[in-house]
Amino acid sequence: MNRASEPRRRLPAGRHPTPPSGHLLFLREFVRAPLRTASVVPSSRFLAERMISPLHARDWSQRPPVVLELGPGTGAFTRVVQQAAPAGTRHLGVELNPVMAQHLSDAFPGVEVVVGAAADLPDMLHARGIDGADLIISGLPWQSFAGPAGPRLVDTIAGCLAAGGTYTQFTYSWTKWAPPAKRQHRTLHESFDEVQVSRTIWRNLPPAFVYTSSRPSPADRDGDR
Repeated sequence: MNRASEPRRRLPAGRHPTPPSGHLLFLREFVRAPLRTASVVPSSRFLAERMISPLHARDWSQRPPVVLELGPGTGAFTRVVQQAAPAGTRHLGVELNPVMAQHLSDAFPGVEVVVGAAADLPDMLHARGIDGADLIISGLPWQSFAGPAGPRLVDTIAGCLAAGGTYTQFTYSWTKWAPPAKRQHRTLHESFDEVQVSRTIWRNLPPAFVYTSSRPSPADRDGDR
C-alpha cells in the first residue's frame, strides 16, 4: 500500500470568519441545514471513544493505520483519533460542508481535509495513493443514506476498507425503532458479514449507540455491487 502523502493543500479561505467555538459553529450550521447537520450539539467524548475503539483492538507496530472520517463536522471524533492513533497514522476527513471543513482544517493541521461527498470515496482514496482504510468512522446523518442511494453508499464504504478494516456508524437511541434505523441496520447486514451493536451511550446528547461492521461481503470486496 502506497501511503506517501502528497503536498497538503489548504482549503479556500472563503468569507466565513472562524467562530470562537466549535459548538457555536455546529449550532449555526444546524440552523442553516438541519437535515445535513442532524444535531444541535457535537458528539460527546464518550461516543467518540466508542467510535474509535477498533483502533485499540489491533497491533499497529508493523505499520500505522489509515483512518477515514466521514462527516467529521467540527472534530468531536477527530480530536480523539488524533490523541489515540499511533505515530504515522494517516488521517483523512471527508466533509461536505465547506464551512465546517475549513474549521476542521484550521483546528487539526495534521488531518487531510477533503471537501466532498462520501459517494466519491473510491476516487478520493485513489487520488491519494490509498488502497483502503483500516478504520472508517461515520458521522453522516440519515439523509446521506436515504432513498435508493443509501444501500449503494454503504456498499461504497465497505469497498473502501482495507483487509481487516472496520466501519463504525452511530445512531441516536430514540430513533432505533424508526423505519430509517431498521433500514440502516438491514443494509449493514447486507454489506457486511459481521455487524455488532453497542450498548446505549447515555452520556451523549442525545443518547446514542454504535454499529461496528467488519468483514465486507464478497461482492463488496470484489467491487461488483
